[in-house]
Amino acid sequence: MAAGDLITSAANTWCPGCGNFAIEHALKDILGEMIAAGTPAEEIVLVTGIGCHGKMADYLGVNSFYAIHGRTIPVATGIKIANPDLTVLCCAGDGDCYGEGLEHLLFAAKRNVDITLLVHDNRVYGLTTGQYTPTSPLGFPGRSTPQGTPEYPLNPVELMIAAGATYVARGYTRRLPQLRELIRDALRHRGFSFLEVFQICATFYNQTAYYDEHACDLDPGEFPTADAARALRVAREWDYSRESRIPLGALYETTYPTYEERLAEHRAGTRDPVAVIQRLFAERT
Repeated sequence: MAAGDLITSAANTWCPGCGNFAIEHALKDILGEMIAAGTPAEEIVLVTGIGCHGKMADYLGVNSFYAIHGRTIPVATGIKIANPDLTVLCCAGDGDCYGEGLEHLLFAAKRNVDITLLVHDNRVYGLTTGQYTPTSPLGFPGRSTPQGTPEYPLNPVELMIAAGATYVARGYTRRLPQLRELIRDALRHRGFSFLEVFQICATFYNQTAYYDEHACDLDPGEFPTADAARALRVAREWDYSRESRIPLGALYETTYPTYEERLAEHRAGTRDPVAVIQRLFAERT
């Protein structure tokens, strides 16, 4: 299957200028490469949540699952546990993942589930026309906060390094070659891969000029690092102020056994799984 064949015939309803187009075409290119290299298309599964990003399930021609708000990760985890041979990818939004889904995000990182998560972070609830999200800046004048939100934003990259994710990166939709490379590396990584992607909401929060001015690339000779303390220092360089730089690239990568590998070892040590299930059932009744 050629990369171009991965775009479905579904009518695209994203707003003109939306950053989701860049993510869609970056994913199309990388998934096309994987299929051309021998990964069966039917062994790739995309899970999406609720929000503008969720339409990715309509527009990319791979097996997909629409999850409810904030629940992309538990669905993807279940799919991966049921069939560890599948390549499982999540697309989620900042409100979807960092709001309703935050607890699932933390536990997936802690467990090192072997899935890849792309967070489409436009820092606004675009689908519901402009409310603030966990990454909206202090003072954001959204529809639910006309006088400006009084909350400081979350730093998801810092949070994921601290929570135990084994691949952590940040990209930007107007740096497409770099974004493709980050997606490629995230999918290759064995373990929980977290990629935050800054994208603009052309209708409700267009930050193109700000990102273009403040985004800067990490030194590929020094990053990603397996030194969590060092990666955290870099993650904190962007303090969400208007003046600080925004580091882009892979910040952190390390390796340790995945959740699925540890489950397999656990199961292999069970002499009589049927008896175990019967005992557990008896204890619950």
